Amino acid sequence: MAICPPFRSDVVGSYLRPDYLHQARRDFEAGNISKEELTRVEDRAINELVEQQKAAGLKVITDGEFRRGFWHLDFIENLNGIEGFVPDQGYNQKFHGKAAPSYNIRVVGKVSFNPNHPFLAHFAYLKKVAEADGQHTAKATIPSPTMILRQELLANDGSSKVKEIYPDLADFYADLAATYKDAVKAYYAAGCRYLQFDDTNWAFLSDANKQEELKAKGIDSGEIAKICAQIINGALSDKPSDMTITTHVCRGNHASSWLFSGGYEPVAEELFSTHYDGYFLEYDNDRAGDFSPLRHWNNKSSQIVLGLVTSKFPELEDKDLIKARIKEATEYVPLDNLCLSPQCGFASTEEGNKLSVDDQWNKIRLINDIVADVWKDA
Repeated sequence: MAICPPFRSDVVGSYLRPDYLHQARRDFEAGNISKEELTRVEDRAINELVEQQKAAGLKVITDGEFRRGFWHLDFIENLNGIEGFVPDQGYNQKFHGKAAPSYNIRVVGKVSFNPNHPFLAHFAYLKKVAEADGQHTAKATIPSPTMILRQELLANDGSSKVKEIYPDLADFYADLAATYKDAVKAYYAAGCRYLQFDDTNWAFLSDANKQEELKAKGIDSGEIAKICAQIINGALSDKPSDMTITTHVCRGNHASSWLFSGGYEPVAEELFSTHYDGYFLEYDNDRAGDFSPLRHWNNKSSQIVLGLVTSKFPELEDKDLIKARIKEATEYVPLDNLCLSPQCGFASTEEGNKLSVDDQWNKIRLINDIVADVWKDA
């Protein structure tokens, strides 16, 4: 394996929850067990997952996002100035497949980082159990700050109050950057050296239908992409040199369904102007387009992590076809700057995708096998 993350064989973050964890969450929601009892069940499930990841040959270890209901909302609603709520008309993102649960976030005040954010304690627990052997790296995953921007300005139904709270939107953008700059500092202080910003916003801006919807609202998707890059670079501006921060660009992942379609070309220049150490890019089907947008990649110290193995369905990809696609990508990015991962997590929402736990680990083993064949340093 590569010594520093992202690793040649890497993961996006989430894993399928065991049945007993699903039951514990239902029991907690029904008031049958306490928060402390739920936490003990989560601890047990995470302990087991850590060992399963190590047994699968991974160097990167996550908590599977086992303490969350959603990949993004749980983190965002615990920031200052933001609350979670149930929309009157249900969740406003319409998946191509199964509908997502009716829950969302909204800005209700000036946005800032909560120094007592519960995810910091969650990471501390993961670090303790994952890195005790000195051979593995704990990875934390949080949603990008641009997810807040999109909800309030781009995908909102018109009920957003953000322009009342921030008459000058430049102040909103500055607060998003500052909030995440403080988050980076807090994670670093908690011992995190591998952090990931998960982001469906780039895929939203790449989707031709969404571009037309924005145009009808008088919004220029290209200008928004530039603003998003500025916010992200502001958040990363004080990143310690010994901390790796990557991003994962997702087209939506709920119960094996998806939200957006379109290649990276419309946003490639802005995406690759961000100062990430790695870019996890979905490339598991035609909706992601070809590799040509990678010609805009110019940060030669960063890694491109090719999401060529789908996490949505159980069928195993053909090894030779994946190897051929990796070779194709080297037309734009040197092999030394490439890695391999699933296209997304296996359970971006707690329900999980439509495959079994065995299928999940078969996907990981497939990636490990391909990596061992392709890279000499694996």
